[in-house]
Amino acid sequence: MKGKVSYQQSKILFHLESSTSWLNDEESLQPVSGARTSHDGGARKDFQSSKQRLLVVANRLPVAAVKNGDSWQLDMSAGGLVSALLGVTKFDTRWIGWAGINVPDESGQKTLTEALAAKNCIPVFIEEEIAHQYYNGYCNNTLWPLFHYLGLPQEDHLATTRNFKSQFEAYTKANKCFADVVSKHYEEGDAVWCHDYHLMFLPKYLKERNSDMKVGWFLHTPFPSSEIHRMLPSRSELLKSVLSADLVGFHTYDYARHFVSACTRILGLEGTPEGVEDQGKLTRVAVFPVGIDPDRFIQALELPQVKDIVKELKQRFTGYKVLLGVDRLDMIKGIPQKILAFEKFLEENPDWRHKVVLLQIAVPTRTHVLKYKQLTSQVHEIVGRINGRFGSFSSVPIHHLDCTLDFHTLCAIYAITDVALVTSLRDGMNLVSYEFVPCQAANKGVLILSEFAGAAQSLGAGAILVNPWNVAEVASSISYALNMSADEREKRDHHNFLHVTTHTSQGWAETFVSELNETIVEAQLRSRQIPPPLPIEAAVDRYACSNNRLLILGFDATLTEPLDALWRKGNQIKELKHKIRSDLREPLRKLCDDPKTTVLVLSGSNRSALDNNFGDFNLWLAAENGIFLRATTGEWMMTMPENTSMDWVDSVKRVFEYFTQRTPRSHFELRETSLIWDYRYSDAKFGRLQARDLLMHLWTGPISNLSLDVVQGSQSIEVRSVGVTKGAAIDRILGEIVHNKGMKEPIDYVLCMGHFLAKDEGIFSYFELMLPSETPTSSSSQVPTPFGTPTAGSSAAPLKKQHSLSPGKKSSFIGESMLDPMMGADRMSLLEGSSLINLQAEIIFLALLRGKGRSHAISFDHPMKFWNS
Repeated sequence: MKGKVSYQQSKILFHLESSTSWLNDEESLQPVSGARTSHDGGARKDFQSSKQRLLVVANRLPVAAVKNGDSWQLDMSAGGLVSALLGVTKFDTRWIGWAGINVPDESGQKTLTEALAAKNCIPVFIEEEIAHQYYNGYCNNTLWPLFHYLGLPQEDHLATTRNFKSQFEAYTKANKCFADVVSKHYEEGDAVWCHDYHLMFLPKYLKERNSDMKVGWFLHTPFPSSEIHRMLPSRSELLKSVLSADLVGFHTYDYARHFVSACTRILGLEGTPEGVEDQGKLTRVAVFPVGIDPDRFIQALELPQVKDIVKELKQRFTGYKVLLGVDRLDMIKGIPQKILAFEKFLEENPDWRHKVVLLQIAVPTRTHVLKYKQLTSQVHEIVGRINGRFGSFSSVPIHHLDCTLDFHTLCAIYAITDVALVTSLRDGMNLVSYEFVPCQAANKGVLILSEFAGAAQSLGAGAILVNPWNVAEVASSISYALNMSADEREKRDHHNFLHVTTHTSQGWAETFVSELNETIVEAQLRSRQIPPPLPIEAAVDRYACSNNRLLILGFDATLTEPLDALWRKGNQIKELKHKIRSDLREPLRKLCDDPKTTVLVLSGSNRSALDNNFGDFNLWLAAENGIFLRATTGEWMMTMPENTSMDWVDSVKRVFEYFTQRTPRSHFELRETSLIWDYRYSDAKFGRLQARDLLMHLWTGPISNLSLDVVQGSQSIEVRSVGVTKGAAIDRILGEIVHNKGMKEPIDYVLCMGHFLAKDEGIFSYFELMLPSETPTSSSSQVPTPFGTPTAGSSAAPLKKQHSLSPGKKSSFIGESMLDPMMGADRMSLLEGSSLINLQAEIIFLALLRGKGRSHAISFDHPMKFWNS
């Protein structure tokens, strides 16, 4: 009988998130005179000489490889990504992806690589068991269901734990295989575009290999709300890795918003209008709705073979209105809901019986999985029941085909369709809705589109949006579409056609890569110059050769308990906040007892906190950013600048109290010269909202006409008098130290390290200005300094540069936070970063105590400034 599965004519299968396949070189479609044309121009030019190289990295290659004797047969495959990139011609594109088959022998890998090179494809070979656990396990059994709001697999606890661990390990190994291949083929200036949930670890691995690499990552599925994403055991690791990319893209604003929300709620990071900020590194997050190549569909309708199929279909369905569904047969496409809605429509509209037909193309997928077998049986059962109820000997209301269709046949079916039904329960974009539009030049068909498909945000003006879970609403929409006036159909089609033809796949790719290039430039302009790595051995050598040393140390987040410990100790936050780590006490005490070494702890904490921790240490203490100073023995003295008023304290305190009561797990500290409100333990997103409101209250109220500094930390707000900074106080403090100790010899070694706020980093600038830039070689070149006059021929080289504890990695730090954005994946939140500061402080103390310390050429991951002269 005509109109059935006989339309499967091509070896190139349509895989049904989309209807297109990667064209063979000889299969080109030329513009046809009189055809409907798109708005982005028709002629394509060859820009080969000026094209930027684009490395597209996806789970699968756009070709399927089949072994044919000693050679390989490559059949062009299809999918949503292939469809989207089909029309992209501006770039010199290389496609890197998993070969999809197991090729264990090197000779087979070599011949397949050579065959794929002719298609500009580069294979990634993964061991069979790893590939199975990676693709069928973690990708399809964990990430895909979760991202589509289906939750995690429902298995017994032990099995879930065991399976998840092995699948996750395979996922990381597979991503490393991709990273190895990308790194091998990467050339300077290339843009690397990673695609989809299969490769969420790839940005991290690529940046670890080459921090200058341009890396973008795009998700083709929905990104779930933070409440759903937090169910994932590896939630933090995946988010951190994606944030290693320079640009992260999504189809819709909702998906981007969910991603930013997950980063703020799970990682405690700062969400900005531009993206996510992680310790000074901004990862750009943007929306790039994918498109198709509409010209290909428009031109295909003018081909003789397509016209013949259209004619045959019209004859087959003469007297019927055609409703069309084209979906992959899986749980999120809403096929049962669609069919049940059509049944309800037939129930409520008996006049339409035997006048309308639903043609449902269901592309089989994962046919070996039990859930998919059950879904297929369910759909067949519903279709059989409805056809038995409303059909006759001559016709049935539903034509359901479990098959794939070639491109030409699909274009013909689109062309004769009166109403397209897309009822996805969750869908990243759904390009079927896009492909339907350019094929409707003559018919002006109506698109009924699920509001849960990403395309709803792009085609909402021309489509009828429905909730697929509401069967009655979908049935009513079918009735409305079939009875719609020609004028309204024309207007809706115009809206859809204008969008589809001006938001093409070419424009999508160009916009993403252009944004990626611009993001790199903006990041370079935004980031501060990173000090070179700390030369540990040289610092220790100079320490050992020096005779009058000064060590300036921060306190909070430098010597205190790790913040991750504070996070977990809950109600003891205030009690433990200013407690020095026990394992640092003895190394620090030994440094303090060295007669050649003067140790100064310079902190924003109050006097009692420093007394409680260092009361019996032979060191100098500077509290409240240097306003109060205490010698190794003696009483506290005040060094506050003259004419400093504290009349503002009470009014600011009332504001802080108000917001502390309304922000769970926040607290404020009243110091003698400042107040600080800390919300680091609160919900990250809510804490930031409260902080913004608090600032507005301050600026429009108690401090509106006062000369005060408002210092914003990463998760704190401090109010203090202007000029009350560590940098401003250091000159007065050093004068007191030199006078008190009666120093005769110049200080020939200075080391300064701490987790300081941006407004306090003037302490480093102070030393840069005051110390000589070159080692004096004669008395005529001696330069007086606050530390005395350097001795000619000093063995210790004077200060010239700042350094960081980061060996060769390009990091960034702005303001209070100085964590490396490439911090290890085992860190649960940003709050844990300070434990690395503490660890490094301990290592430095021990290295200095051991003199030469040549065994301590240690690799550090946390940038920390120091001065060394």
